[in-house]
Amino acid sequence: MQKVVLITGGGRGIGAATARLAADRGYAVGIAYRADRAAAEAVVAAITAKGGRAIAVQADTGSESDVIRLFEAVESALGPITDLVNNAGILETQARVVDMDAARLQRVFTTNVIGVFLCGREAVRRMSTRNGGMGGSIVNVSSMASRLGSPNEYVDYAASKGAVDTFTIGLSKEVAGEGIRVNAVRPGVIYTEIHASGGEPDRVERVKGGVPMGRGGQPEEVALAVLWLMSDEASYSTGTFIDVSGGR
Repeated sequence: MQKVVLITGGGRGIGAATARLAADRGYAVGIAYRADRAAAEAVVAAITAKGGRAIAVQADTGSESDVIRLFEAVESALGPITDLVNNAGILETQARVVDMDAARLQRVFTTNVIGVFLCGREAVRRMSTRNGGMGGSIVNVSSMASRLGSPNEYVDYAASKGAVDTFTIGLSKEVAGEGIRVNAVRPGVIYTEIHASGGEPDRVERVKGGVPMGRGGQPEEVALAVLWLMSDEASYSTGTFIDVSGGR
């Protein structure tokens, strides 16, 4: 049976790189996107052009009904989901905490925390041997911000990723006896479009001097860590983290 991976936020950046690599390694790929249909469909086209199987599904992972519909659509098209990559995440314009309002916090935590919980829940419901499933793997995409705090820029984003770290540890222990492994990667400064959302498209160039390796990372470097955690090579790893951060 072909493995099926669902990747949230799979149309761009780390998600897109993970989708392409997973397809190259034989996975059927479900890509969830919130707004950028063209980007998601371009990733699907690249996969299918090489003989792979992939679909794109529009869904807001912060919406419970959207998440349920997403999982049902991917399973209907590709088969039982064996792996989940919880990658969807947002950040807002750089700001200090004193200038953040509740609406901003609600947006960030709805996508970055509630969305991760909801997708993780749906994956467990399907994968758990306790529920008749065949087991599987969940990889959460956190951030080094969860350890560094992102002062003067994105403390809200950093706090949301801290929640993802805790969720990873807690869920991994809940389902370790049910055939499901739950791990996370923590990217550092990576060349993706997310920095434009914060108002500084070239942020990696500004901060890379503080990275011991002296450069920003590529999405493909994060994808390699995600695919390892999904693979049988990581069969005894759960509740653990891989920092893909150039030593920061």
